[in-house]
Amino acid sequence: MGSSGSGKSTLLNILGMLDNADDGTYDLDKIRIENLDEKTAAEYRNKFLGFVFQSFNLITYKNALENVALPLYYQGIPRKERQKTALSFLEKVGLKDWATHLPSELSGGQKQRVAIARGLLKKASIYIFDEATSALDVENEREIMTALLETLKNETVIFVTHRPALFEYVDKVLMLEKGRVVGFDKPSKIDETSTEFRELFGGFQ
Repeated sequence: MGSSGSGKSTLLNILGMLDNADDGTYDLDKIRIENLDEKTAAEYRNKFLGFVFQSFNLITYKNALENVALPLYYQGIPRKERQKTALSFLEKVGLKDWATHLPSELSGGQKQRVAIARGLLKKASIYIFDEATSALDVENEREIMTALLETLKNETVIFVTHRPALFEYVDKVLMLEKGRVVGFDKPSKIDETSTEFRELFGGFQ
C-alpha cells in the first residue's frame, strides 16, 4: 500500500519479472530472479504468477465466458470442459447470467469481475491483484473479496492497492513511502506516524 509515486508499480514490476531490482535479491521458489532473458521471464511468469489488472485486459470480440476460458484454451483443455470451468468461476463472481455478453455490454464493475474470474481460474503459486477491486463499490468489493479469498484460501495473494477497506482481508500490510518500505506488519500494527499512512488513511483504524 502507498500513495501515487510511493513505489507500488515498481515493486509489482520487479515481482512480475518485468523490471530488475537496482539492489538486493529476489528469490522465487528457491530460484534467484536476476538478469533473465525475456523468454525465461515469460516462462517463470506463466509457471508461478497469476495477474489481475485494474485495466481489465479483456478481448473485445469475445464474450465474458470466452474471456475467462482463454487461459484454458492455451493449456489445451477441451472446449466443453473449459466452458464448464469458466462458467463456474463466473458464478463465483456473480456473473453467470452475463456469460454470453461482450465486454461492450458490461459495466466497468462487471468487466472487473470478469477479469477477476479469469485470474482466479489460473493455477498459480502467487496471485497478484493490481488495484483489482478499484472499479467496484463497497458492497460489491466485499462480495468479491469474500469469494476471492475463499477460492484462494491456501494460496499466496498480493494486493496492490491504496484502498484501506482491504485491510480487513489481509494478514500483513507492506507500506511504501517514496520507494522505501516504512511498515510491514499486521494491519493493526502498521505505524500510524508514517506520512503515507496519514495521507492515505487519515483516521482509519
